Amino acid sequence: MRARVLAVLFAFVVLATAGFAVPLLTVTANERTQQLMLARGGDLDRFAALTDQAVTTGDPDALIAEATRYTELYGEPIVVVTARRAPMVATGGMTATDPAVSALIDTALRNQQTRPAGTVRPWSSAPVLLARPAGAGTRVSGAVVLRASVVVAAADVASRWTAVLAGTALFTLACIALALTATRWLLGPLRRLDHAVGRLTAGLPPGRPRLAGPPELRKLTAGFNRMSDAVTSALEQQRRLVADTSHQMRNPMTALRLRIDALEPHLPASAGRTYTGAVGELERMEKLLDDLLTLASVEHHAGELAAAGTGGAACDVTAVGAAQVQLWQPVAERAGIELVHSGQPGTVSATEAEVSQVLDVLLDNAIKYAGSGARVEVITRPGLVEVRDNGPGLTEVELGQAQTRFWRATHHRDLPGTGLGLAIAERLAGGRGGRIELAAVTPHGLSVRVELP
Repeated sequence: MRARVLAVLFAFVVLATAGFAVPLLTVTANERTQQLMLARGGDLDRFAALTDQAVTTGDPDALIAEATRYTELYGEPIVVVTARRAPMVATGGMTATDPAVSALIDTALRNQQTRPAGTVRPWSSAPVLLARPAGAGTRVSGAVVLRASVVVAAADVASRWTAVLAGTALFTLACIALALTATRWLLGPLRRLDHAVGRLTAGLPPGRPRLAGPPELRKLTAGFNRMSDAVTSALEQQRRLVADTSHQMRNPMTALRLRIDALEPHLPASAGRTYTGAVGELERMEKLLDDLLTLASVEHHAGELAAAGTGGAACDVTAVGAAQVQLWQPVAERAGIELVHSGQPGTVSATEAEVSQVLDVLLDNAIKYAGSGARVEVITRPGLVEVRDNGPGLTEVELGQAQTRFWRATHHRDLPGTGLGLAIAERLAGGRGGRIELAAVTPHGLSVRVELP
């Protein structure tokens, strides 16, 4: 946001400075050009008067002397001809036969004024040809052509433009400094507020952004601080309740397990079914407590990753996939499952422990629910971990509910499980900026894709 605001402000500053700098540069160049034309126009008028006098008296000596001295002093050649184009003066190597000079002589002999096109710029170097008719009224007695140098005028324009551009640069820098200060004052509190919102979203203490900026932002920050205190307190209490409850129930559950195991030799044969059901329920509760503790730990870890960023972690996903398949191979064989692995060399932005834990969840579900005789394939490649089976799969409605905590399909209720496995895997992947997608496999089966950066 800061970059976009600064870009708009910088564009406005550039347009504003250009809006007054360009006209000022143009006016400066036009003014110096006009000064040059006025000065050379006066010289031409003087030489036109001398030419008319020389034609009238028949004595061109004064004209020749003045033209020669002028060329020696200023280095600008002069050509003077009579009304019949007879040459009277030619200095500095310029002649009346030159095409450009000849065209100006024709214009002047027709008693027409000539003005050079264009304006003197700092890079101008070509001399300017000026002409003036000699005579009184409509009578033309001759023509004067002057080749004026623009080097001095161009140097003057360059110095004036330098001053204008220097002032423009200082003004632009001042505006940029003002824009940077204003955006820092306006957007600094928003940036801190955004960081605090990110930490709060991740389930971490957001801190208390200090009150700064305009009154509206200070009021917004104060409201956010009050809200974050309430939300953080509620989240922390919820996390502690889950973790503490799960932890505190471990000891009573262990003691209960020991007592139930100790009762087995003293029970009559008729109580065997009841005993087996009690042990099963006890094992399910122990598994539930373990998953709750794992979920609480994973959520805290995912929150830290979301706040601190997901960079810095990487592992060979194919090697981890092969190791987990080898680890789960005995379990798959006992369940009558064909477990295979295929992959392409590559990495994902996660640690080996995180990828292993995700695969443990997916393989446990696949082997448990695919059924005997099914085939489970683990596919790994850069940025992807996929577990695919050809078991009964899930319906379209069940696919949308599968990642809900404690949810289990109706036909899986008689199998051991807590419904927290996919929730744990989803939080692990989400902490690294990834996601989990479930899809049906044709003709039947389930595909669970874990996409990681």
